[in-house]
Amino acid sequence: MRMSVTRMVGMDCTLAPALISMLHRSIEGHMLVSGHCKRINLALQGGGSHGALTWGVLDRLLEDDRLQIAEISGTSAGAMNAVVLADGFERGGREGARAALASFWRAISRAALTSPLQRSPLDRVLGRYSLDASPGFLFFEGLSRVLSPYQMNPLNLNPLRDLLERQVDFDNVNRCKAISVHVTATHVRTGRARIFSRGAVTVDSVMASACLPQLYPAVMIDDEPYWDGGFSANPALMPLVTSKASPDIVIVQINPVVRHDTPTSARDILNRVNEISFNTALIKELRAIFLMKEIVAAKGVDLGAAGQTHIHLIHTDAEVQDLSASSKMNAEWAYLQLLFQRGRGWAEAWLEANFDRIGQESTFDLEAFFDDPSVVPGQAAQ
Repeated sequence: MRMSVTRMVGMDCTLAPALISMLHRSIEGHMLVSGHCKRINLALQGGGSHGALTWGVLDRLLEDDRLQIAEISGTSAGAMNAVVLADGFERGGREGARAALASFWRAISRAALTSPLQRSPLDRVLGRYSLDASPGFLFFEGLSRVLSPYQMNPLNLNPLRDLLERQVDFDNVNRCKAISVHVTATHVRTGRARIFSRGAVTVDSVMASACLPQLYPAVMIDDEPYWDGGFSANPALMPLVTSKASPDIVIVQINPVVRHDTPTSARDILNRVNEISFNTALIKELRAIFLMKEIVAAKGVDLGAAGQTHIHLIHTDAEVQDLSASSKMNAEWAYLQLLFQRGRGWAEAWLEANFDRIGQESTFDLEAFFDDPSVVPGQAAQ
């Protein structure tokens, strides 16, 4: 017999939100225990507003009740998506997570309305979302080459931090038992990655993970300075490799690994250098996993959960070629919606092609990827 929530709580509507949250968690937990879901771990890259691509991917994955997200490792925008998702999931299960992500990105777009980084009139007419010709972008880009953020922003004002504090309850993130979150930042003095996991995921660790040193002073945690996690792990895979929650790691790749054209302008060269540097750590971790799997296969070494890792990649090479580096600073709602829909399309196509292989084998061919440096990731994901 079906009964409304208000009847179940004796018509006391003030208890409804808490009861709904409890019911969501109960249903998710039951499906998890009864084995109805395939468990996956997610690795989310950073990339400014291009993180809306990841939002789209996450929205589609959360929509599919055949899947259960167990752990998330995120860097920069990937870390923000991760904590927003975990907070929303703790509040209201899958739908709570989807609603939280939509609310977060909508808040980002509203905050950007007063930003001096706006498209030029010509770009608006031509329907381009690049900021390459934006007067505000060009001004701050030039200024950042002669003045450090300690000079330009001595009060260390950061509207994004304020927004994150309003949008995310970090107690929920650390309390969430269904989904564990790992956030990576780069220790400035040593250059090594520091991974903040359950109990240590805070607004400081997320802001450190997203701290571009050209724009913001280093974030201090335990009296130590931290910069963007993309310099050392974009994102960190090792917490997921050693996880017992799931052997399947799904990487959401939003930064182009391959560019089909050789950059020749000063701006394009600098942008490509940044792309390479922010992908290098991920590629090195993938190579380590590839070598580990070869050793396991050749020598029969038992590495426990680490030796059973399955790697998957959600990425469409063709759909990132037209995304300029400067558009990572563009948070117009129309642009975020465009990226969101692309991300949902990526996830839809990946699920259609690979769902049955989750839990069985990798769908990203690491051998092909490392045998030929010119292989495009989308082509290696067979």
